[in-house]
Formats: sequence, structure tokens, C-alpha cells
Amino acid sequence: MRNFKKVISLVMITMMALLMFTGCGSKTVTMKDMEGTEFTVPKKIERIVSTAPSNTEILVGLGLGDKIVGVDKYSADVKGLNPDIPKIDFRNPDAEAIVALKPDVIIASGHNRTGKEDPFKALKDAGIPVVYIPTSDSIDGIYEDINFLAKLTGTEAEGKKMVDSMKSEVDKIKAIGETIKDKKTVYFEIGSGSKLYSFGSDTFLNNLLTIIGAENIFGNEKGWISPSEEAVIKANPDVILTNESYIENATDLIAKRPGWNTITAVKDNKIFLVDNNASSRGSQYVVNVLKQMAKDIYPEQYAGI
Repeated sequence: MRNFKKVISLVMITMMALLMFTGCGSKTVTMKDMEGTEFTVPKKIERIVSTAPSNTEILVGLGLGDKIVGVDKYSADVKGLNPDIPKIDFRNPDAEAIVALKPDVIIASGHNRTGKEDPFKALKDAGIPVVYIPTSDSIDGIYEDINFLAKLTGTEAEGKKMVDSMKSEVDKIKAIGETIKDKKTVYFEIGSGSKLYSFGSDTFLNNLLTIIGAENIFGNEKGWISPSEEAVIKANPDVILTNESYIENATDLIAKRPGWNTITAVKDNKIFLVDNNASSRGSQYVVNVLKQMAKDIYPEQYAGI
């Protein structure tokens, strides 16, 4: 009986999707996503489902907030959205609920595809376009994300304006960063939990440190990592940054960890809290945390930005 219901459900999803796209014909356009996979969407996209806050922020920044009809729960705090917009659990997406929103396209994230299975396979099989935006490992990658979404949605002028504005701010910081010879070492702690989490190279946060003119103590590692406390103490960073947003006095708690009193950053009171959203989402707001990090690490050099 369960399998029968599943088959009926898939048939209904497919029929609903076919009704949505029937008669589109010349009103559609075929493109390639950022991974080279072809997809077809309406030339004029009116209804968008976004599955990640980074994409949601970019879409709203492009002036498309009124065209977003469904988002992930982490996008709830993105300004410019209807507060009553449906919030969807994209770890286990309800295909029928998503189809009922009648999306022209689903903008997905590389974070949605953590395992081997595609969580949107049923929707793809039903004919609904699902476009993946890979997780960017640099600020240049974020520029590419913005330009791609602008092209997809017919907002190229807005996308260019957004990217040009970002580049102007980033270039100012990059120019200062290139003059810094005595580079400070930095440990960036992501969130909190029973384990420490940080990052190595091939991440946009590491790219930000490079632009600023600082060195990541785990720069020889790759991707997102879980270092030991002993490794942090041994590296002896000059500055500690954290984006922990759920615990009060996070910087004080870091300073009070056993053995951490020997770390230069702790002794010099150089532990700083940075914006969680801006440092967690690869969107236009990454410029905000870039400035914040720059001023925390090198307050004198970046006093004028």
C-alpha cells in the first residue's frame, strides 16, 4: 500500500508539473548551469523557490524578493521577503508541497546535496527545473554566482551593479592587504559544539583572510576541518575570530578554555566576534564581514575603510 501511494504521489507530481509547462514552447529558454548541465526554464521567471539563504540574499538583492514563493528555514531572516512565505525543510523536501507552489525554477545549493542522492530527483523527474549553485570557495566565485543568477532571471543590469559595487570595496581592502609584510596569524572558529570547527584553503573565508593580508593557522589544510584544541594552542594565533551567534559571551568562553591562556591572541585580548550570517553565506554581504575582519585584525591599517 505504501509503494502504491508513492507511485500515485509521483504521478500527481508529474501531472501537475506538466500542466505548469504545457504550452510554454517558444516561451522557454535552455541554459547550462554552473556545472555544465543543461536545463530549460521559462524566459520570464515569475515564481522562484530558493533552498539556501546565500541564494535568497542574492535574489532579493537583484530585486526579485516579490518573485520568491518558497524558501528554506534559514532564509527566514532575509530582509525583503514576505514574512508569511512558506518555509520548507530541504533536508527532506516535500515534493508535493513544493509543486503546489508552482515554481518556474528551484534555485538549490551545493549544501543541499551532501550525500550521493539528489534530494530533488522527484521534482526533476517531474519536469521542474532545479538549478544548483555550487558552494563558492572564493569571492570571485561569489561574483560568478551573482552573474549567473542575474542572467537566469533577466536581471543582468542589477547583477552587474551589485558585483561592481562589491569589487570596488574589495579592491580597496586588497590594495591595503598587499602592503602588509608582517602578517598576523588568525584562528577562525565556526559556531560551537562538542568539537572545534574551522577551515583551511579552498574556502571563501580563507580567501578573505588572504585578501586582508593575514594568514590562516590552518591554511595548509583543505576545506572545512575539525582541529584539536592542542593544534590551536600549538599554532599560537595572533588573533582569534568566531562567528558563534547562539552563546552569549562567546569570546570570553574561548579565552577561559584550559591551556588557552598561553595563546598570544588570548594574552593580548584579540578575540573578536564577527557577523554570523555574513560569514556563513556566500552572498553580496560577504563584503561586510570582510571589512569587519580587516578592522579586527589590523585596526590601524584599515581604520579608514
